[in-house]
Amino acid sequence: MKRTRDIEKPYAIFTNQHGWEWRVLKAYKSAKGETKDPYARWFCAVRSPLTHGGYDWGDVYIQDILSSGKLEYASDEYRNRA
Repeated sequence: MKRTRDIEKPYAIFTNQHGWEWRVLKAYKSAKGETKDPYARWFCAVRSPLTHGGYDWGDVYIQDILSSGKLEYASDEYRNRA
């Protein structure tokens, strides 16, 4: 997941009940490396009630996404990453 993907073909999509959506477009570390680093991050396109229908782009701490989001979509690359 080291290559940046297009917003329409993300590696994964997480959502929550408050209208937030995180589209994972790039990972910087392996899944194993992410579990060891509390500051691990993903490059994401994020939509929320505050973005008025658009997306904000940037790095997001993985722990913030996983603590408040639910996995809605996962590509084969996301599911099979090591």
